Amino acid sequence: MSGQPEHVLVVGAGLGGVRTAEQLRVAGFEGRISLVGEEPHPPYDRPPLSKQLLAGEWEPDRVLLRGMAGLDELAVRPYLGLRAVALHPGEVELSDGSALHADAIVIATGVVARRLPGQPGHLHTLRTLDDALILRDALEKSASLLVIGGGFIGAEVASTAKNRGLDVTVLEALPVPFSRALGDEVGALCGRLITEGGVTLRTRARLTRFLESGPGHVAVELEDGSHVDADVAIVGVGGRPQLDWLADTGLDLSDGLVCDASGRVRGLDGVWAVGDVAAWDDLEHGRPHRTEHWTNASDQAAVVAHTIAGVEPPAPTVPYFWSDQFGLKIQLIGRPELADSTLPLHGEGLDGGAVRGTVAGYLAGDTLVAVAGFGAARLIARYRPLVARGAGRAEALSTAESLG
Repeated sequence: MSGQPEHVLVVGAGLGGVRTAEQLRVAGFEGRISLVGEEPHPPYDRPPLSKQLLAGEWEPDRVLLRGMAGLDELAVRPYLGLRAVALHPGEVELSDGSALHADAIVIATGVVARRLPGQPGHLHTLRTLDDALILRDALEKSASLLVIGGGFIGAEVASTAKNRGLDVTVLEALPVPFSRALGDEVGALCGRLITEGGVTLRTRARLTRFLESGPGHVAVELEDGSHVDADVAIVGVGGRPQLDWLADTGLDLSDGLVCDASGRVRGLDGVWAVGDVAAWDDLEHGRPHRTEHWTNASDQAAVVAHTIAGVEPPAPTVPYFWSDQFGLKIQLIGRPELADSTLPLHGEGLDGGAVRGTVAGYLAGDTLVAVAGFGAARLIARYRPLVARGAGRAEALSTAESLG
């Protein structure tokens, strides 16, 4: 197809990177595609790392998105085990001293796990396949686990470890876990899942220091003077965009790469960004927005690939996220951070009843901007079109009544 670039270079071999390569071929791109990945592994899926892989139910081959044969089918040339170290116009320098030239560059380097001040090197984080395998081996030899950070990764690891028979404690600095992602009311339901699952949850638990401890033992001191110890510990306090290699570009990288609504990086010609590193313009709300969700990386990859190929991109989708923990699937559609109130739709969880079956809406004024569900997949699916078109409170309540 005329007008297409000759060579597209994708930096980052995670979900966003491999989906970009796939979507380029779907869009009819006939040129060369190169895929650079810091890890030596072919592209793999991250959600199972804290669940099936960590539990020992799956082995690494089950989490692959595309093996080497699959990349060959796409006519994608992989450069695995190499890190991008610098970006110049039309060129990316790699850690082995080589450089790749391209007409279009897509950055999909994801995030790296945040570390706490003074965090010992032997404390675990969970971001990569190797992280998960090392943690799995440690859990097999341990009777107790300390989870520092009560977010989704922390809760999923806690759930998996509890199912493996470990005594688990979760420390959360905020008064309500998940409050930044879901708000206090709905976040409290996630906290109940943790405690009802047999895990000790301590909120307002601010860590002051890591204590000296011997092999096979971890201890921390909290702000209230108490100590918590375990055989093994994991720190799950979020991630930061992996963009250090772009420090010389002069861009503000404090919250990812700012892009227009089609993923073009502002201030860099011929460069796009997708996934966790990308803060795309939000035309409706007037400011860049960065989302660390699995589906977001796939959706953005499709838009960027079609744009590069000169084909009409797919229509925008409603943001979607899920988490499997304590025998229940939590699902979220839309953007709860835009809301100023919550609206009970189904179940009794918000009134102290069972968490399972609870569905809550999020309203910005009278507009439905998000819906969260706990073990209610059938119901959640019915609210997606309402969130997509910004339905009002009355229609949300009417839908809830009709669904029973």
